[in-house]
Amino acid sequence: MTVYVPKDAPRTKIDAIRRTGAELKTCRDYDEAESLAKRHGAGGSALFISPYSHPDVIAGAGTIGLEILEEQPDIDTIVVPVGGGGLISGIAIAVDALSTRARVAGVEVEASSPFTQSLAAGRIVAIDVRPTLADGLSGNLDPDTVTFDIVRRLVGRIAIVSERQLTAAIGGIVREERLIVEGAGAAAVAAVLSGAVDTLSRRTAVILSGANIDLDHLKRLI
Repeated sequence: MTVYVPKDAPRTKIDAIRRTGAELKTCRDYDEAESLAKRHGAGGSALFISPYSHPDVIAGAGTIGLEILEEQPDIDTIVVPVGGGGLISGIAIAVDALSTRARVAGVEVEASSPFTQSLAAGRIVAIDVRPTLADGLSGNLDPDTVTFDIVRRLVGRIAIVSERQLTAAIGGIVREERLIVEGAGAAAVAAVLSGAVDTLSRRTAVILSGANIDLDHLKRLI
């Protein structure tokens, strides 16, 4: 197995990948990593598996929506971090199939908001990606991704959060909940705390989608 990752990915992610025994290829950024991985797969010696635009990945994410609805059938809003859209696509499909009242809201970061800009354009567009705490949400969309149409059809809205709001959310989660959450995982909390997603008078579920943050970096943030 060969895994392509951006060179500035958190050390905790890189070390975890190495422990699986995978061959690690470091790249300039996420966009280059995805491009080289697709090229590797197209060469015939390997199968390319997208981290978001793959039916099994989306179906797996959908089980989160199923679990939320099983535990809270009267939920009103589910707030989900959005990178390539696999997580929110799966949850949105499950919610659409099983609930008449729940809505799904996505959250992107100011430094990388391909869905916000692409939805406004009516098609997938390339964006300028800036550095962000939410490395797991960073990067352009694959022009062939299946997630764009799913999000356009099933997701009510996508909010945007800043780096300052991400920092506040990460620190707040540590202090109040005693949980470690990476930047991408804290995006939905940042949207709720900042008011970017309106949750007043609603039963709301917030997705925390990752804990892969380097401890030295976490110390600086809090």
